[in-house]
Amino acid sequence: MNDLSDRSGDALKAASDTTDPEKNRFSARAMRYGRVGANVGGVAARMAGRRLFGLDSEAEKEAAALAMALGGLKGPIMKVAQLLATIPDALPPEYAEALGKLQSHAPPMGRGFVRRRMAAELGPDWESKFASFEYEAAASASLGQVHRAIAHDGRSLAVKLQYPDMRSAVEADLVQLGMLFSVHRRMRPAVETSEALKELSERLREELDYHREACMTRLYGGIFADDLRVRVPEVLPELSTDRLLTMTWLEGKKLLEYKKHPLADRNAIARAMFRAWWYPFSHYGVIHGDPHLGNYTVFEDGEGRASGINLLDYGCMRTFAPKFIQGVVDLYNGLLHDDRALVVHAYETWGFAGLSDELIDVLNIWARFIYGPMLDDRVRTIADDVDPGMYGRKEAFRVHQALRDKGPVTIPREFVFMDRAAIGLGGVFLHLGAELNFHDLFNEALGGVDVAVIARRQQDAFTQAGVPLPEAEAVTTSS
Repeated sequence: MNDLSDRSGDALKAASDTTDPEKNRFSARAMRYGRVGANVGGVAARMAGRRLFGLDSEAEKEAAALAMALGGLKGPIMKVAQLLATIPDALPPEYAEALGKLQSHAPPMGRGFVRRRMAAELGPDWESKFASFEYEAAASASLGQVHRAIAHDGRSLAVKLQYPDMRSAVEADLVQLGMLFSVHRRMRPAVETSEALKELSERLREELDYHREACMTRLYGGIFADDLRVRVPEVLPELSTDRLLTMTWLEGKKLLEYKKHPLADRNAIARAMFRAWWYPFSHYGVIHGDPHLGNYTVFEDGEGRASGINLLDYGCMRTFAPKFIQGVVDLYNGLLHDDRALVVHAYETWGFAGLSDELIDVLNIWARFIYGPMLDDRVRTIADDVDPGMYGRKEAFRVHQALRDKGPVTIPREFVFMDRAAIGLGGVFLHLGAELNFHDLFNEALGGVDVAVIARRQQDAFTQAGVPLPEAEAVTTSS
């Protein structure tokens, strides 16, 4: 554990050893990371000791202590903690539940910070590049904050400004994450998380690259250019850098404001959400990997009815080779028609290896939970009488219990965000209380999948938007 603490300190050194006034502003943040690392290490050591000697009676207290220690960061790791809570046995259930309740938030930085950061990105005359600019942040999150502005052509803008030293902060977070996984590996886990750690690390680092986010935004703008239900902001490249992203501001209301609206409104929002997630996946091999409620707003028609959604924040995206999409379709059809050979083939396409019959049965518990509403050809809610905060917890517990005897199983990298996004999307449908035929919606989105067609379409769209293809062999293997 001392080795992990030392590495945590090394990762923070760049954030604290500086005379730059802008970076000194964040020295307190860096020191907080160090203190939290020590707290996490202490809790983790107690966890490991109790599990080693079979003393699980105080697991809930330790879970609360772990959540409190990590909660002090209020940084990028909160996204990771909430994501881990959706993967069966990626962490012990009591810890997953505690971490899942944490909220990602950071207090906005003040006027001096904004002036320095904007000058660093756009030059000392940056303010003249806008007709107006609001110094007070309209929103703040773990990596940066958003300001409203007006372009010289009159368009309303959203200016997303990254905090300084976020690379050091993210690397420190990844050390904490490695610490958690290291402790968990000593507890006879049902899930081997080495691939999950690689995936989370890569995705979290990608979120720091606003140039990549701009490309992803353009990709989605092309995908939904003619869609009346999904709106995507337009990027202004002349006012953007790799740490500053300027887009058009999309007016809309918070999604949860519609919880008590007529069912027709809630269903319209849910249909748009379903299309916004499944259509890019099935046609282009890309998903919006962070279905957080704050990443959607609702726009209305001229008579005040919900018409569609504004899809925001393209930092957390996941791309897939076309063969993975075929695996999703194969698993669905295998479950629908009780074709076990097709189910096994789908798992192998995803990257699961060495699966016994018992492990396949366990994985099917989770698969039937995820696919359940789409297998059921009727109008229904996504899950009956389930609290949104508990969505998937019962099934995750069953998988955990079964895998402790039959596992461990290694989770393929591609599964991590696919699972997270599916759970998050289901949670949104639960909040809305939408009642739809998800079977019809799924078959409309994924019916007639042709891997070769997807590969060509993906290559054209990704190249035009400046997005790297997910795998070098993705096109050649499918053409």
